[in-house]
Amino acid sequence: MNPKVVERHRYNKDQIIQTRRFIFTPYSYSEKNMSLVVGLIRRNLTPDLLKGRKRLMYPEDTKTNRCYGHCYHSTQALYYLMDTDKLVPMSAEDYRGEKHWWLQDGEKIYDVTAEQYYCVGKLPPYQDGKKSSWYGWKGRPQQISLDLMVRVLGKDKVKDLTI
Repeated sequence: MNPKVVERHRYNKDQIIQTRRFIFTPYSYSEKNMSLVVGLIRRNLTPDLLKGRKRLMYPEDTKTNRCYGHCYHSTQALYYLMDTDKLVPMSAEDYRGEKHWWLQDGEKIYDVTAEQYYCVGKLPPYQDGKKSSWYGWKGRPQQISLDLMVRVLGKDKVKDLTI
């Protein structure tokens, strides 16, 4: 399998001033590998990955519900870690008024953090889901998603370059 390259640029106005370049071997797209990678991502979700608003708005939930607040970066990491163009980023507002993220391939849903709903007796908002563009300027991957990918792959299996 060919290496995959994921880049995140830093800009000054419209000029690229720095690039974080990830080079790694993605996982081939299969049900078995999707389950494997979802499990690897879940095992690497820790409170230090949460920033700002999630940590401040629902501090108790971030302590007791290990998946809460991690849907965006875990979904984005899963998207990049797989070798396919079939996965579509989806999002919808949940019962709290928060945006929840997952991936879909047709009717098949891949939600790394669905547990955050089931453990409090709620359902994820799949019925309201819409195809969504990644946050950020020019749809670039989030730093936190790239950091999570390093955790999942292991530092020895990814070239993480800043150029």
